[in-house]
Amino acid sequence: MKKLLSMLLVVVMVVFSTGCADKNNNSKDNSLTNNSTGDTGAIIESGKGFTVSGTKLLDANGNEFVMRGVNHAHTWFKDQTIAFTAIAATNSNTIRVVLSNGIQWDKDDLESVKEIIALCKEKEMIAVLEVHDGTGDDSISTLENITDYWIEIKDALIGNEAYVILNIANEWVGSWESNVWRDGYTASVPRLREAGIKNTIMVDAAGWGQYGKSVADYGQEVFNSDPDKNTMFSIHMYGSAGGNAKKIESNLNGVTSQDLCVIVGEFGYDHSDGDVDEEHIMKFCTENNLGYLGWSWKGNGGGVEYLDIANEWTGETLSADWGENLINGANGIKATSKKCTVFEAK
Repeated sequence: MKKLLSMLLVVVMVVFSTGCADKNNNSKDNSLTNNSTGDTGAIIESGKGFTVSGTKLLDANGNEFVMRGVNHAHTWFKDQTIAFTAIAATNSNTIRVVLSNGIQWDKDDLESVKEIIALCKEKEMIAVLEVHDGTGDDSISTLENITDYWIEIKDALIGNEAYVILNIANEWVGSWESNVWRDGYTASVPRLREAGIKNTIMVDAAGWGQYGKSVADYGQEVFNSDPDKNTMFSIHMYGSAGGNAKKIESNLNGVTSQDLCVIVGEFGYDHSDGDVDEEHIMKFCTENNLGYLGWSWKGNGGGVEYLDIANEWTGETLSADWGENLINGANGIKATSKKCTVFEAK
């Protein structure tokens, strides 16, 4: 990725992160303040959770789980918890939730994260939790701070291994530099395990999540640094990684060919770095049992408002160019999503 593109992406992310909520939308879901237990009716063996088996992600019952869902920028729109209900109504089996460790935005503390997890369980969606504060940052100290945050709030994760996947840091390493990416994560992953965190770990690729070659180069080393061998990977697909079929397949096959597990953790239908072949992303993922998570439900700003999947937080209407296809397309979420079996009553 050229330096100019990295600079443009920095601007886009900074502007997005400071976007304003729709002050005229008064519809709010108070589920987070109702002290929900998240009881699903399912009985999961204590300590049992997701596991990685080669290219497959297995749920706590040992069944293959293929993610289909949506990203939600919770940390910037904490009052819009109605989004969890609306996203569940799309048939999403997974929601990737943006959190903050307090470095750039208001910190999501232990109790609030517990409430988010309970709400996801209530809505029968697997929670992929990520910290966004290190986006595009190449500093290993930034990743260390994020790792400290997860250890600080580990009580929200422990006991929820069947329902929560830990996506350590959103798009940490903005440069297209595999060595920095490897060195950071081969230190972070063992620290999380030493702290007693057993959840499946997800690691975004370098290059703002789009440099799939970083995973192809050193994903095996990151995986081997995990004493539990329970780490998977995510590639974000915009113009650089998802611009055409060749790029999409090369990035994903570069990981799966090494018997590593990968999903498309973010994608849109267009972006500042070029058009995205979202149709092929969904088709290829469907044909190959790979997960995908669209970016993002609502709240995009600074010129990338077109990435809003829904026109309202409550989801009455979906955006014509993006949301309709992601949710209702032939290979979209409604047609291809299957609920995780941990939510089936025993």
